[in-house]
Amino acid sequence: MSDTTTDPKSPHLIDRVVIRFAGDSGDGMQLAGDRFTTSSALFGNDLATFPDFPAEIRAPAGTLAGVSAFQVHISDHTISTPGDSPNVLVAMNPAALLANVAALPQGATIIVNSDAFDERNLHKAGYRGDPLADGSLSAFTVYEVPMTSITTESSKDLGVKPRDAERSKNFFALGLISWLYTRPVEPTQNWIAEKYAGKELVKEANLRAFKAGYHFGETAELFESSYEVKPAVLEPGEYANITGNTAAAWGLVAASLTSGLPLFLGTYPITPASDILHELSKHKQFGVRTFQAEDEISGIGAALGAAFGGALGVTTTSGPGIDLKSEMMGLAISLELPLLIIDIQRGGPSTGLPTKTEQADLLHAMYGRHGEAPMPIIAAKTPSHCFDATIEAVRIAVKYRTPVLLLSDGYLANGTEPWKLPALEDLPAIDPDFATGPNHTEEDGSEVFWPYLRDAETLARPWAPPGLAGLEHRIGGLEKSDGPGNVAYDGANHERMTRLRAAKIAGIAADIPPTDVDHEDGAKVLVIGWGSTYGAIAAGVQRVRARGHKVDQAHLVHLNPFPADLGDVLRRYDRVLVPEVNLGQLSRLLRAEYLVDALSLTQVSGIPFRAAAMESAILELIDETADGSAAERTD
Repeated sequence: MSDTTTDPKSPHLIDRVVIRFAGDSGDGMQLAGDRFTTSSALFGNDLATFPDFPAEIRAPAGTLAGVSAFQVHISDHTISTPGDSPNVLVAMNPAALLANVAALPQGATIIVNSDAFDERNLHKAGYRGDPLADGSLSAFTVYEVPMTSITTESSKDLGVKPRDAERSKNFFALGLISWLYTRPVEPTQNWIAEKYAGKELVKEANLRAFKAGYHFGETAELFESSYEVKPAVLEPGEYANITGNTAAAWGLVAASLTSGLPLFLGTYPITPASDILHELSKHKQFGVRTFQAEDEISGIGAALGAAFGGALGVTTTSGPGIDLKSEMMGLAISLELPLLIIDIQRGGPSTGLPTKTEQADLLHAMYGRHGEAPMPIIAAKTPSHCFDATIEAVRIAVKYRTPVLLLSDGYLANGTEPWKLPALEDLPAIDPDFATGPNHTEEDGSEVFWPYLRDAETLARPWAPPGLAGLEHRIGGLEKSDGPGNVAYDGANHERMTRLRAAKIAGIAADIPPTDVDHEDGAKVLVIGWGSTYGAIAAGVQRVRARGHKVDQAHLVHLNPFPADLGDVLRRYDRVLVPEVNLGQLSRLLRAEYLVDALSLTQVSGIPFRAAAMESAILELIDETADGSAAERTD
């Protein structure tokens, strides 16, 4: 008879886990989380991440203000959020523990660097006693691991100074968690070898720390078991683990290649948009030109100049930069040139919360220019969707000769997920359709070029880069006459041009997909969102349906103009819930445009919605549909 007993050393299978690495901003938690994420992606798990950066650039070490964290959710099935609460917290010091322990559910696992829990660090974090000894963590499973001392001991014979060796403790933590959750070690070891090639002591110290952490988990008999999350069943294809900003950068390159337009990025560095500049600067082989301007106005001015010259002009920024770029956006609207403005939203107003997420720039994107200055608005909904949203924004900008505002946010920009690489031939066609010659016959029979003679279908004016014989023309910020484009101050012409520009943008509704509704027969409640609320809404809807309730979901990518059928969709429901990481901006637009009772679910705490909060709000609204007592909510 064969032995059917379970090997006590074999990993315990689980379907998902949420892990949060937390430590001082100099402890390398973002790196540890990123490498764990990459290993999990290579292993085949579905995943979602939430990097949580400290707001202070150089906060005092060991203080709450300096805590940096990285949360990753890995699963053997499709997921849409980085998880509401961590199952495991890796805390490198007391401040990291104090900053994150409130988010842990009862029974969660805490792994602490016990070497850091001395009197000095406890005091800096704000502890009056030692939480490892006073019973305050009794609701959790706590493992005390002397990470710093083991790390320094592992490199002792290399001649590395203890202070330098200590910097590798993030790799010790990574090695320990890699063993605990049965991650492949080769990707991390290969990355260390490549990253620190030529710095032999640093490379060896990090490799030894990683191996020491892995072997500690394997041999210390501290843990009851290791765990394994099997690969998810994903659609066949080649995948990359991608952040939202990287996806946007790659979308720009793809749009440049499919359109044949040289790509020019004129920008000024700003959190959390700067990574698009960093990524594009690596791709000069595709003809990409990046220009780091001296300020926000110069950045968009250069991009608009590039568009005038026949290039794909792009500028990137965050909310404060949109403030400064507004006048130049108005000029682009007057010039009617293709221009892409990417706004990676963050907490505001003013400097606000540079490292925290928010989606509070929608009304600014819609109305934040003087005069009647309509502009198409597109919003990405997941990190990988930033690729598709960017290409769609370029398509509309080029086809309709208009600046387009693409909205992302800090959560999408820094979050990661697996993304199936598309085939280039499957991407939408983008045709610049440059003017090739005169387009108007004068009364005397001469052929001339009119810069504002519009296409009958799109109302777009011709795009004529300078320097081409026969296409000489003038454009500028002063109002132009319809057709020939001469400066015109008369009211009748201004009214005509204003209405033409508005009609051009409104007409885009016929060129975008209808509202995509995830529908169930009998649903009386619709949850509709935009941007990065997609994942939490999808998870909340899924939970509600699992309870046996009916609820529908829709998510808007095109925010100006709205899909042509949106009003009809909204009027089919007794209740419409609009979750937003602002104080209710989309709900205001829906109420004004369609006269529907759109109910807001809002938060502005610098973090994404949790699926549990979404579930609770939906269930409450379903319960209220009978008596119509729904009201404004904040979470």
